[in-house]
Amino acid sequence: MNKLNIAFSPCPNDTFVFHALVHGLVPSAPEFNVTYADIDITNGLAARSDELDVVKISYAALPWVLDKYALIHCGGALGRGCGPLVLVNEPGEVTPGMLSGKKVAVPSERSTAYLLFRLWAAQNVPGGVGEIVVMPFDQIMPAVKEGRIDAGLVIHEARFTYQNYGLNLLADMGNWWEEDTGLPIPLGAIIARQSLDLESISKWIKESVEYAWEHPEASQKYVMQHASELSPDVAQSHINLYVNDFTADLGQSGFEAVTTLLNRAADEGIIPKKDYAELLK
Repeated sequence: MNKLNIAFSPCPNDTFVFHALVHGLVPSAPEFNVTYADIDITNGLAARSDELDVVKISYAALPWVLDKYALIHCGGALGRGCGPLVLVNEPGEVTPGMLSGKKVAVPSERSTAYLLFRLWAAQNVPGGVGEIVVMPFDQIMPAVKEGRIDAGLVIHEARFTYQNYGLNLLADMGNWWEEDTGLPIPLGAIIARQSLDLESISKWIKESVEYAWEHPEASQKYVMQHASELSPDVAQSHINLYVNDFTADLGQSGFEAVTTLLNRAADEGIIPKKDYAELLK
């Protein structure tokens, strides 16, 4: 088989999961050309490009790629206690009403984080928020701290580092979702081009996940090389939170979480209405 093109983020959970796959440590897997990119970029690449074979995207971006990609039921990011956070640079008690008509930064208009935020805001922010600004996730907290935006929706390691910026937690999208649905939070999906051998790709990714767990020391250098100046402790906390049983196998509850999220968003008119349960099998 020729080399395959894969794209995923440089975040510790992705580099940990895919280390074995892209370093020739998974038997029978082909070589891969790797593109490292923020989730907003991979969402766009999957929708517009014909060059990528395997891609990590937001679950919220699935409706726009299911004509040419299939969901792989392993390698992604779902979980509990790991949802996006809404942060403000306001001291003391903060409430959702503070966001009415305000400028909010988000990491991608087609991110699961933003989809959760829109569903949450519809229930909790009277009159809705004001302007939405898309910016790379690592620029959001500095922008909130400097007052360039009123609030920021953050993902990834920001859960562990926002206190360093003196910011205040207004709402945890994951807590809201779990309390509202009882389901895990669907964040990042792995998709592969429908024309490929999807069974083999799923097998290779699962073996890469299992290798990562069995040999955690093997990927340390690779993970830290791409970890955006994170400390080893923060990088490991990131991995521990986002790489879990759902990474090895989406399972019934994971599948239910994904379809519930997409169906709710479709009911709200945020994404197109489709038979997502059938499309994602």
